[in-house]
Amino acid sequence: MRIWATTAVLASSWLISGTIGSEPINATSVLVENAISSPAPTNTKQITVSNTEFGLKRVDSKGNVTILRTTRVPLQQGNAYGWRIKLKDYQGEVKWREVLRLPKPPETWGTDNGEDFSISADGTTSVTRRTQSASNGVIENFWTIAPGDPLGKHKIEVYIDDRLISTFEFEIIPVKGI
Repeated sequence: MRIWATTAVLASSWLISGTIGSEPINATSVLVENAISSPAPTNTKQITVSNTEFGLKRVDSKGNVTILRTTRVPLQQGNAYGWRIKLKDYQGEVKWREVLRLPKPPETWGTDNGEDFSISADGTTSVTRRTQSASNGVIENFWTIAPGDPLGKHKIEVYIDDRLISTFEFEIIPVKGI
């Protein structure tokens, strides 16, 4: 019985001290992984969505951006599509993450300079991370149709502090299909 008790005490002390047998736990890689996937909240206040929009981006002569709501985006070079989310009673910076899923890889991926952007190994999913000033509680992101973009069903998921706050499903269609 003493041998069993000694084994239990030693095993638990190894687990508590961060080692199993003689190999240490690689805590650094766990912390780095968690830091990448779980951005620190920028505001401790609970974030509530009051409105979402998805569609084609339109810019008037004064530079005002409106969204023509649609879930069918014509595959025409230069068309811009995207989302706008209004956060209820929110001011300040917001760290958000967007996951864009395509039906197949495009010929090329491109973003504005300085963005935290990554692409999945199969080329069908991108992740964009951004810290954005939520002027009037609004955050948004847009993509522009480029040669080689795929037709078919697409999906965008938007997260704040690792919490899914909105999903947009849409289809890129041939220009004739409007």
